[in-house]
Amino acid sequence: MATSPKISLRGVTKSFGAKQVLRGIDLDIAPGESVVVIGGSGTGKSVLLKCILGLMRPDAGSIKVDGAETVGLGNHRRAEVMRKFGMLFQGAALFDSLPVWENVAFGLISGRGVKRAEAKQVALRTLGAVGLTPEVAELYPAELSGGMQKRVGLARAIAAEPEIIFFDEPTTGLDPIMGQVINELINTCVDALGATALSITHDMHSLRVIGDNAAMIYQGKIIWSGLAKDVDSSHNPYVEQFVQGRADGPIRMPVRSL
Repeated sequence: MATSPKISLRGVTKSFGAKQVLRGIDLDIAPGESVVVIGGSGTGKSVLLKCILGLMRPDAGSIKVDGAETVGLGNHRRAEVMRKFGMLFQGAALFDSLPVWENVAFGLISGRGVKRAEAKQVALRTLGAVGLTPEVAELYPAELSGGMQKRVGLARAIAAEPEIIFFDEPTTGLDPIMGQVINELINTCVDALGATALSITHDMHSLRVIGDNAAMIYQGKIIWSGLAKDVDSSHNPYVEQFVQGRADGPIRMPVRSL
């Protein structure tokens, strides 16, 4: 018997004024699967994440989590669904005024009512899982390197042991070595939790390391999907141009003459 999708999108559209960003997205993500969505800037990747998270409401279409429709949910039911999610933001998005451990424990304390002492112990344990020592827990985000901030962001994403984790450009701004460290930590953490993962990235190496399956968005539609390991042999001219980083091809970037 086929496994029901953890996340299922059908015909999802989203426009801002006259600009159509999503033009009918269909996507299924199986339980425990890691899907990576690629595509150029402005193609709708981040809008897709925000629609699934309920931060934006699509103009049309269906978004189901565990078989239950989430579009149009009220605040209480939405909060229940959001307990299933963890999120690693592109810029880590840490709270500058809070020490590291409180950043990691923020969702536990504010969203789940966990007492501070207990939440701190969870935060310390989770920081250890991403290779950060208890001393780091007392520092503030401004005292950390970019790679350490990403690790803290990852620790926050997994602290509540979510069923689903979203990764928004997880290696952006990192050197290749630290990028690989983050990729390997993502795999370790996702596997340990048995979580379902959805990532958006421009980093083809990251795709190959963390992805089971991949999909490419272009002009608001998914134009190719398949195994992540097949992205280099997709035989799709749009995917080939993007993966190889060629200026020439069917994807045209608007460039003004000087």
